[in-house]
Amino acid sequence: MTSPSHPDTHPSQSQTQQETILIPPSTATTFTRTLLEFHSVPPTHASIIAHCLVLADLRGVDSHGLNRLPSYLTRIRRGVLNPTATPTLTQKTPVVAQLDAHNGFGFVAARTAMDHAITMARDFGIGLVSVTHSNHFGMSAAFVQQAVEADMMSLVFTNSSPALPAWGGREKLMGVSPIACGAPAGGKDGAVPFILDMAPSVAARGKIYKAARRGEEIPGDWALDGEGRRTTDPAEALKGVMLPMGGAKGSALAIMMDVFSGVFSGAAFAGHVTGPYDPSREGDVGHFIVAIKPDLFMGLEEFKGRMDYLYQKVVGGERMEGVERIYYPGEIELETARRRGEEGIPYVRGEIEALNREADEVGIAHLAEI
Repeated sequence: MTSPSHPDTHPSQSQTQQETILIPPSTATTFTRTLLEFHSVPPTHASIIAHCLVLADLRGVDSHGLNRLPSYLTRIRRGVLNPTATPTLTQKTPVVAQLDAHNGFGFVAARTAMDHAITMARDFGIGLVSVTHSNHFGMSAAFVQQAVEADMMSLVFTNSSPALPAWGGREKLMGVSPIACGAPAGGKDGAVPFILDMAPSVAARGKIYKAARRGEEIPGDWALDGEGRRTTDPAEALKGVMLPMGGAKGSALAIMMDVFSGVFSGAAFAGHVTGPYDPSREGDVGHFIVAIKPDLFMGLEEFKGRMDYLYQKVVGGERMEGVERIYYPGEIELETARRRGEEGIPYVRGEIEALNREADEVGIAHLAEI
């Protein structure tokens, strides 16, 4: 089955020439969970990882969805990611804890950290968990949404493998580490929760890998090649560096992520984090997770009403020429998730084939056959 193009996907000419197959979210979840369990991931952990990966694809963040599975599984097979690791928590103060991921999946570590941060916030108004010895945790918005569903505000930071230069430099030093935060809303008159999840680069590095996988070009302002020149070739971009958004400002935000996630936690930092596509050594990624009780200074319903008012002011403002609609942070992704939940998640044929090769390795049903 082929699907029409949607505005959230922004397909290139090469992408639209490929067959797009729609996979029900439940099928994608079952496939992911089964594949992970065959690689010794405990069922409860496999469910967390599958939920996060499928949620990314549902929200249109295709660079952080099922297509990440082959790189994770390669790291397991190479012995640089522990599929059975269970995070351990050490309480430092009533509102601060440290979580050691023991080189396990970042999804499990971040989910556990946010659960504990929410518990502390319910009792004391705020909860902070610093995570060390972790791995890539996919889409940050998954953990922001976890907090929103618990009626909590949140901050979700992580550091990542070097891909971005300090402003004025040309060597990989900082990660393209996302800045994420959120707050619940009341839902009046269509208001949605505030969910911000953005990279400090012009584009997320995962989009470069996605373009390379699909045989697409990238915009010329995304990256430099190995010689420090702008490029539209994703393969050349992967030899060079990503470009920060806003010049020095984006570079400074990337450094901030390293301070809070790496330096503070005791994890790797300053260019020493190992990325999910590198199977040579452990990742040692750090995360910084905060949950905040929103009704500390007023009732919860009043807070949500104020958030609804903010939403209406943002989306109802006067529009610049050529703009049909103003979107609130996270709103496009929410609408995409609703549509894809009904129609199915679109994957191109090459992506399906790559995932099915992983299925063949362990003898489970192909993704399109479940």
